[in-house]
Amino acid sequence: MPGVIGAGAAWPSALATDVRGLEALRGKAAADPKAAARQAARQFEALFMNELMKSMRATTMASPDGAGGAAGTMGTEMLDAQYAQQLAGLPGGLHEAITRHLERQMGLTPGPIPATGSANNTVAPLDNRPTRAPQKGAAGFVEQHQDAARAAEARTGIPATFMIAQAAHETGWGRKEIRHADGSPSYNLFGIKAGGNWKGPVAEITTTEYVNGQPQKVVARFRAYASYAESFADYGRLMQESPRYAGIASRAANGTLQGQGGAVAFAQGLQRAGYATDPAYADKLTRVINTTLRLQRSIA
Repeated sequence: MPGVIGAGAAWPSALATDVRGLEALRGKAAADPKAAARQAARQFEALFMNELMKSMRATTMASPDGAGGAAGTMGTEMLDAQYAQQLAGLPGGLHEAITRHLERQMGLTPGPIPATGSANNTVAPLDNRPTRAPQKGAAGFVEQHQDAARAAEARTGIPATFMIAQAAHETGWGRKEIRHADGSPSYNLFGIKAGGNWKGPVAEITTTEYVNGQPQKVVARFRAYASYAESFADYGRLMQESPRYAGIASRAANGTLQGQGGAVAFAQGLQRAGYATDPAYADKLTRVINTTLRLQRSIA
């Protein structure tokens, strides 16, 4: 088998196609999650390449039983495994796409900026440059709400970026805003419900709540405002005046909600306080904050 394994080369202790080898990656993920994601991606690519070669042999070659029987079959399978191992990890290979997907799933990198329109439902075209530039609809959402978010930041200390990101997460970057039955906007960007103490207008919609970890559709009453600025202002009051969010408010007042660490603390604090019933709320919100930070840098 020239060009694959030299005369004195030793077989690796665990072939790339050994599925059991993937279990060992769990221990590495805690110490170096990005390296573990890359290695897992190469393993998956090797598995795919090996299956592809097996399929090709099955359709284009005769059975190896005539040249070595079981030994010939084993030799062919080992050769395929080594080909798969050498092909996996090459630049431009399948493992690069798998790595990006795994890193997003693990929360190591922000996900792609969604293709959305602005908050007034005006669809914006994509940026056609071959770069990772933000899409104009999402950037428009950030620009539209910066002034109101900064006013709320001045009152609460919560970074404006975090609040814009939460509004983006709650509304799907403006695509899924809460609306009245006649289709008019409620301007509620944060999904704040209308409890017994709320004396203003309301909007009733069907939404998803998690009960005992299971999603269920329910009809809920949400606060309605006259403008997006009122929505940010009411959200700021909620953060300051509700005992549930006292910890977040105190951290904001002390200036400790800054940077990536502050983003994680903010999102986790909201989840612990019960802001949403989604058990993955903190992870999702953290990823949207990362995306919003990238957008703000691009439009600064």
